[in-house]
Amino acid sequence: MLAFLAPVVISAVLVLAQHLSGSGDVGRFPSVVANQFMNMLLGILAYLPIFAMVPLALFLLKRTGQGPDVLGLGAPSFKRDVLPGLGIAAAAFGIEILMILPFAAFFTHHASLVNHVAVGNVPKYYVIEGIVMSAVTAVTEEVLVNGYLLTRLGQLGWTPRGSLILSLFLRTSYHVYYGLGLLLTVPFGYLVTRSFQKHHKLNRPIVAHFLFDAVLFTISILQ
Repeated sequence: MLAFLAPVVISAVLVLAQHLSGSGDVGRFPSVVANQFMNMLLGILAYLPIFAMVPLALFLLKRTGQGPDVLGLGAPSFKRDVLPGLGIAAAAFGIEILMILPFAAFFTHHASLVNHVAVGNVPKYYVIEGIVMSAVTAVTEEVLVNGYLLTRLGQLGWTPRGSLILSLFLRTSYHVYYGLGLLLTVPFGYLVTRSFQKHHKLNRPIVAHFLFDAVLFTISILQ
């Protein structure tokens, strides 16, 4: 967990510091080369190493008898995984909107407290990169912060409530670059964590996470 969290938390803190200092905006799709299509391919390649911790986590779980089937991993079922995942994502969207409405005026007058990581003026086909990033993020975060972490905490005698609190704390820690906007990540984190705790089906949180991020990426790029 430390190997996964340390780089992403440090990265998030650096992005937040850059935002607060006004030294420049950090985009979702950094420019590496001038050619846009090649830049997209390199961006996808640069993002893939995030997935590297997943095989290690699954291997460590396998050594103590928790195979992919025990975690509810495998080919997703539309009825058992996709539909519930869609419901989780939709519920998280709805709760976030309800959270934003009472504070809309406050955030308008204190915009520096919230960091919006811009997509930038990129070609529409960057949706491909957004979808790949969404898939990598969904699998990585849910396998590690749900499947691995909650399983190990349970084996160590933690209560579901304590595991939930720690899981939410860790999830928000690497979203600190949003500033106060990190609070908006709590409803989604709560819903996917409770889903795994209740049903022990990792496919559902992964589908929900993928749909949540992919929709946001698609809207941001195509608008």
